[in-house]
Amino acid sequence: MGSDAQRGRRKAARPRIGRRGMLIGGVAAALGGGGWLAQDELRRLWWQVPGMTKPRKEGELDHPGAEWTAASRANWRLADRPDDYRIDRVIIHVVQGSYPTALKVFKNPGHGAATHYVVRKDGHVAQMIRELDVAFHAGNRDFNERSIGIEHEGFVDRPQDFTDAMYRSSAKLTAGICARYDLPVDREHIIGHVEVPGTDHTDPGPHWDWDRYIDLVKRARTAPKADGKAV
Repeated sequence: MGSDAQRGRRKAARPRIGRRGMLIGGVAAALGGGGWLAQDELRRLWWQVPGMTKPRKEGELDHPGAEWTAASRANWRLADRPDDYRIDRVIIHVVQGSYPTALKVFKNPGHGAATHYVVRKDGHVAQMIRELDVAFHAGNRDFNERSIGIEHEGFVDRPQDFTDAMYRSSAKLTAGICARYDLPVDREHIIGHVEVPGTDHTDPGPHWDWDRYIDLVKRARTAPKADGKAV
């Protein structure tokens, strides 16, 4: 049987199974296993089991200084990102309308879409959906689950709508997102809606200055905060 020390070492070597693992394993067993895909989906949904939901506070902001104004619950779904879906994209949109129009349609349950953020021409930012939740903004489920959407006031064929204040405010927002999820500041990870596979949208359009924007995001990403650290 071995000594007490040997038994102790064998016991310590056994992997500890947490509540999350027990729940996943138990549900998978109840469903007859279901294969890798079923277990992968269960890992994404484990937090929906009663008592496992991540604490939430109404109006809590991910971007300091933003104004909270909630999108309709019909235009997004609860998630627990990045624990269930990793975030690896920021998607840039243009409203084809005004800031008030964007807020109005995103609050409309019949619209079927909304972004996490809306940026006004003067640089003001509204947050409408928490970053941990999935917004219906890209027209592609996979990209919705892995991205954060930023809408911008204006029209794609009016370059004057893309003001310096808007560029700088949006760049600071995107820099913060890149910092939170350890994303490189480049055109692979910061894309336009037009670049989403399967979309029929053209935004942000030919007048969006990508070189300028990425440069501003890089500057904001490395700029020291009040505590002396980068964003």
